[in-house]
Amino acid sequence: MKLKALALVATLACGTVYAQTVEIRDAWVRATVKGQTATGAFMKITAKDDARLIGASSPVAGVTEVHEMKMEGDVMKMRAVPGGLDLPAGKTVELKPGGYHMMMMDLKAPLAKDSAVPLTLVFKDAKGVESRMELKLPVALAAPAAMDHHSMPHMPAARP
Repeated sequence: MKLKALALVATLACGTVYAQTVEIRDAWVRATVKGQTATGAFMKITAKDDARLIGASSPVAGVTEVHEMKMEGDVMKMRAVPGGLDLPAGKTVELKPGGYHMMMMDLKAPLAKDSAVPLTLVFKDAKGVESRMELKLPVALAAPAAMDHHSMPHMPAARP
């Protein structure tokens, strides 16, 4: 079981994960220091069909939400995205520092570089059907370098 989890972490660190009609690439979580109570998770999401990322959860955080950072005048503001994030069919939506991201708040402990964090993403398709994707994301100080995704194994599809 531990070997399987490590394989998943390695795949997320440098590869692609597929579930139902959603593809996740280049996923990672920013490392924290003692006393820090929040951090971000980042990734590239591509949906085969129109969908929404409507939520997330992680046992390492009290609250996990889809957030957006944007400039309003001379002030950078961050807030939850009401109703979730649209994932237009075939378009890659990037969750990245300074833009859309998963905000993990009320952290229960610091997140150390080179560890892994479980994260469950919740999607809703155009018909209103919800599905979940279980991930283990690598913790890093900065975005891991992109790797050749064509040689990476594909993960089995998750069940809705």
